[in-house]
Amino acid sequence: MDLFEDTPDTGPGNAPEFSVSEISGAVKRTIEGEFSHVRVRGEVGRVSRPSSGHLYLDLKDDRAVLASVIWKGQAAKLTHRPEEGMEVIATGRLTTFPGQSRYQMVIEDIQPAGAGALMAMLEKRRKALAAEGLFDADRKRPLPFLPEVIGVVTSPSGAVIRDILHRLRDRFPRKVLVWPVAVQGAKCAAEVANAIKGFNAMTPGGALPRPDLIIVARGGGSIEDLWGFNEEIVVRAAAASAIPLISAVGHETDTTLIDYASDQRAPTPTAAAELAVPVRLELLATTDSLGARLHRGLEQGVRQRRQRLSDLSRALPQPDGLLAPARQRLDFLGEQLKSALREATAKKALRLADLSLRPGALRRSVADERRRADSLAARLTPALTRTLRDRSETFTQRASRLQPALVLTRIERQRDRLISLDRLRSTLGYKATLARGYAIVRGDGQVVTDKVAAGAAQSLEIEFKDGRLSLGPKSPKKPKTPPPEQGTLL
Repeated sequence: MDLFEDTPDTGPGNAPEFSVSEISGAVKRTIEGEFSHVRVRGEVGRVSRPSSGHLYLDLKDDRAVLASVIWKGQAAKLTHRPEEGMEVIATGRLTTFPGQSRYQMVIEDIQPAGAGALMAMLEKRRKALAAEGLFDADRKRPLPFLPEVIGVVTSPSGAVIRDILHRLRDRFPRKVLVWPVAVQGAKCAAEVANAIKGFNAMTPGGALPRPDLIIVARGGGSIEDLWGFNEEIVVRAAAASAIPLISAVGHETDTTLIDYASDQRAPTPTAAAELAVPVRLELLATTDSLGARLHRGLEQGVRQRRQRLSDLSRALPQPDGLLAPARQRLDFLGEQLKSALREATAKKALRLADLSLRPGALRRSVADERRRADSLAARLTPALTRTLRDRSETFTQRASRLQPALVLTRIERQRDRLISLDRLRSTLGYKATLARGYAIVRGDGQVVTDKVAAGAAQSLEIEFKDGRLSLGPKSPKKPKTPPPEQGTLL
């Protein structure tokens, strides 16, 4: 290809003239034409992730540096994110960037350069997460002995979920919630992390029960197939899970970073199911065995105590032997009681005869009591006189201090009572009734309360609130003169 073909010669001599854009375009076409598809092996240098979503990085070896870019759409599809210091094989094309007069590689796919590079990156990531304490033993929670609900994060179409369900059904059937995820590829890490967070976000006792245990499971595969379980978002989600988590990723020899962050690692998905629940038949057998041992232990304990009680009872005396001395003593005392009663009665009779009521003895006793009373009276009179005098002086002193106050208090109390009674009299008196529009009718000086009494009275007087009105004596009624009798013709 002739770079300067069909280019006008506008200058002196044989050297044509080009604009900067023409030169840049010609260089761009040449590079893109010659290097439209290349694979480059090198070490990742500077890595930049701006907010636009594009990924800028350098590929370098010991003698040169190749600027590279991964556009946003392609960067989202990468299974392995390039990290600084990682040896990779990049596939893409070369192009130029006229704005800075440099060439660069547009990467369409990038893979680690062999398992050694992946393992080096994995070890670097493991150390960084371990330094944060995500793998510490004190963060790990014990697994529940018999979970009611088990959440399984795996692919719904693989053999793993069938193995887990079959093993659980054989050992101890439990409720299982399956959260379907991609177990490899670009979507694997995000979906697994979201599944772990989703199980933890469920409400205990809700319509959809919250799992008591989570199993993250996947079958075996290469390190590239299992790489999604080495991503940082998966490790952090497993470490932050409040629900105990079992990781069962790959076979026994496969190790991923989620194994370090989980509460328990199982070598296979089937082994995870065995760790999750005990064997129901073994539990029943153990329960029966313990019940039998308990029954035998109780029987043996009762037998031993019965034998011990029998041995102790032989060392105790017989009841008859204990009661015989007391019974004999009671009989002896009963025999003595009769003679003792007769003797006591005789003594009391003699004493009573000595204390018979004789007049001389009574007179002496009365005279003694009178003298004793006179002596007490002679001693009592001065004491009463002295006490009365003291009390009289005390009362006089107190009365002299309290007399004015008592008189004033009594006068005040009587005044209040008088005012209260006068108020009551005014309220209950007939004057207050007259003031409300009533009147009192008196006939012949007496209060009349009915029509008959008012008609029979000779004079009436009506009392209003402002005075009395006399109606004067009534004129006597004239007796009716009977009509003259008609004469008779006979």
